[in-house]
Amino acid sequence: MKLCVIGTGYVGLTTGACLASIGHEVICTDSDSSKIEGLQHGRLPIYEERLPEVIAAAAGSGRLTFSHDGNAAIQAAEVIFICVGTPPDADGKANLAAVEAVARQVAHQARGYRLVVGKSTVPVHTGEQIRRVLTTHSRGQLEFDVASNPEFLREGTGVYDFFHPDRIVVGCDSERATSRLHQIYSPVLEGKFSCGWHAKAAAQCGWKPPAWVATSVASAELIKHASNSFLSMKISYANAIADICELAGADSAEVLRGLGLDRRIGADFLRPGIGFGGFCFPKDLSAFIEMSTELGYDFQLLREVQAINARRIEQFMRKVREELWVLQGKTIGVLGLAFKAGTDDTRLSPAYAVVRELLRLGARLRAYDPQAMPRAHDELPAGVHYCERAEDVAEGAEAVLILTEWPDFRAAKWTEMARRMTRPLVLDGRNLFEPGELEQFGFEYRGIGRRSPVPPHTRPHSATGN
Repeated sequence: MKLCVIGTGYVGLTTGACLASIGHEVICTDSDSSKIEGLQHGRLPIYEERLPEVIAAAAGSGRLTFSHDGNAAIQAAEVIFICVGTPPDADGKANLAAVEAVARQVAHQARGYRLVVGKSTVPVHTGEQIRRVLTTHSRGQLEFDVASNPEFLREGTGVYDFFHPDRIVVGCDSERATSRLHQIYSPVLEGKFSCGWHAKAAAQCGWKPPAWVATSVASAELIKHASNSFLSMKISYANAIADICELAGADSAEVLRGLGLDRRIGADFLRPGIGFGGFCFPKDLSAFIEMSTELGYDFQLLREVQAINARRIEQFMRKVREELWVLQGKTIGVLGLAFKAGTDDTRLSPAYAVVRELLRLGARLRAYDPQAMPRAHDELPAGVHYCERAEDVAEGAEAVLILTEWPDFRAAKWTEMARRMTRPLVLDGRNLFEPGELEQFGFEYRGIGRRSPVPPHTRPHSATGN
């Protein structure tokens, strides 16, 4: 099927490449001409695991192309996916200017029948507005259906998530639209991966067909916001439990493990830390609260989720000050700048918030991140020394802060790091390590919601390397 994907951010680029990978003819276009030019030359604007291989294979087969000419792409496509950004306005509401602009463009350029699919995260009733714009501006020359097909791609595992989703949600108000979307996704629904790593992964993990969830357009739009808000709530709940554990002298890891083993609850997202960030959860949470208010419901529960998350940086910085007292002039190592592992995305990163506060207090920072440092060079204030290796952040440092849960950090040479530090102290803002793991290398270790052990600097080092 001939598809057009408008918007080549995390969602659009991953979606377009993966749709081409399962056999469709896909044209990706974007209003940012530099993005398209880079993609035409094999340069990706984001880091996403396995995405370069998928794009290379799909482009090499001729099924995936990148075009500056959005009008021609719309004219050639049978189905148009809207994957543009919906950034928050100052009041927290989603800014839908890009969505409306695309709807107008489709109305002016498309003739005959088109299925217009909203994949951007939008407030409920956006589908109605898109339908109104298409009707008004096409002047009766366009036959169309409007559908909602929310994405559930996690940054860092987006490619895997496309091929192995829990569910595929489609909101349609006609059988024609539902049938066409089912046809588009049939290779994923049936597990028919023609080649590549995803076929091997499906065989290894015991592939199970995803649920096909066909709803109204309004219900599909709400499913996306409700899902992200619920996951945000689980994170904030875990952080609140961690605070209680510290006050009670309990271990949050033990408490949350006992909680997560309940099949009605589940362990996913019950990990305390310095809070959630990125572009999706904070934005979608704010938009859902504002949307609910407009509908006449005061979502106080989600307001408290926001408040708990907002306090995480302040509480983590309190731990830093308790350990180091005056921060001015002290060298501190920072491991992690991205908002989560597996991505170079630094938007609303909690790590950035910590770094900016440390700089404000006069600390000298040595930082390392496996993927996000090129962005950080341009986005963070002066005063950060970027290191080539994780181990280098330890040089002369009075503490190392773990701010992103990259698995790479577990494999660092911690014995070497302990020798290079003024004080071998680790403040783990992501609970990447278990209590006792770093103490064997001579470190003092402080996690989130965990009992403070006897300072290990009173004991000799028990390791020679790792």
